[in-house]
Amino acid sequence: MVQNSLMSAAEDVADQFLRVTKQYLPHVARLCLISTFLEDGIRMWFQWSEQKEYIESSWGCGFFLASLFVLINLLGQLGGCILILSRNFVQYACFGLFGIIGLQTIAYSILWDPKFLMRNLALGGGLLLLLAESRSEGRSMFAGVPTVRESSPKQYMQLGGRVLLVLMFMTLLHFDANFLSILQNLVGTALIILVAIGFKTKLAALTLVIWLFIINVSFNAFWTIPTYKPMHDFLKYDFFQTTSVIGGLLLVVALGPGGVSMDEKKKEW
Repeated sequence: MVQNSLMSAAEDVADQFLRVTKQYLPHVARLCLISTFLEDGIRMWFQWSEQKEYIESSWGCGFFLASLFVLINLLGQLGGCILILSRNFVQYACFGLFGIIGLQTIAYSILWDPKFLMRNLALGGGLLLLLAESRSEGRSMFAGVPTVRESSPKQYMQLGGRVLLVLMFMTLLHFDANFLSILQNLVGTALIILVAIGFKTKLAALTLVIWLFIINVSFNAFWTIPTYKPMHDFLKYDFFQTTSVIGGLLLVVALGPGGVSMDEKKKEW
């Protein structure tokens, strides 16, 4: 009884938050989502020589291909961000940023690093949600036939986006024996399962946003590290990548889980 009361109170708070921020939340979500691409594109501009030399030495591909790689990353990311923020050709921009993620995954050998690979996949999940948002709901060819709506690509994009987003939290679990770590793992695991299956989705996603924001500000405070130290760039990259996942979760909060979710099925029941 007490548990149900607490859950109802928490859902009321989440609903009130959504009513107050309804007009602004999708815009904030998109800005957060593209933040890592925006930061990385700007970094490509200011660290052109360093990035080119790294690719050239790592792959032995020569000056031209290394320069082309940096140019594609710079223009692809900044151009995609501009299109998404201006709400023009959003689907093309998302596909372009998907390509950038794939290109960087191979070029920087992220494919063999489980932690960074899961974070890149989570970032892709955020883009998938943005792509789903940009698609207009497909019209049913036959009025009154729910199966056409339920099987629309948009619903499965939202499902795929939610599942990929929670991979970010798999990288935050700490397998320590102390009570606080165990409690954090249990609560975090419960929340990511709720988001993945789409149950109490908005409340669970909003809770994860708050949790991830606190972790991000606490552990990725790059502004406290001098710019000449390598750790500054590492934390800065991590900070904005985490911010992008926060943006994806905010899209879930703003738009809901979609048709392929337990929340949607409950309406039918």
